[in-house]
Amino acid sequence: MSYDDVEIEDMEWNEELQAYTYPCPCGDLFQITKDELRLGEEIARCPSCSLYITVIYNAEDFADGSDKNKSLQPSGNQAVAVA
Repeated sequence: MSYDDVEIEDMEWNEELQAYTYPCPCGDLFQITKDELRLGEEIARCPSCSLYITVIYNAEDFADGSDKNKSLQPSGNQAVAVA
């Protein structure tokens, strides 16, 4: 049984760890990477203790190597109208 269920929006992106993190009661951080989320993983583990949390997220946001910010960028193959 997981310690808690946490929405991905409540987690913080840690650039140094390249992972989403959430405070653990032991003082360390629960961690889960974008690659793990893309693979459908929903468990973020603490590296210092045996606790883990269940991450609530929309798998489609991480499917096919994309994330929310990438979907806002235009693709390189757009038609251009010349007048």
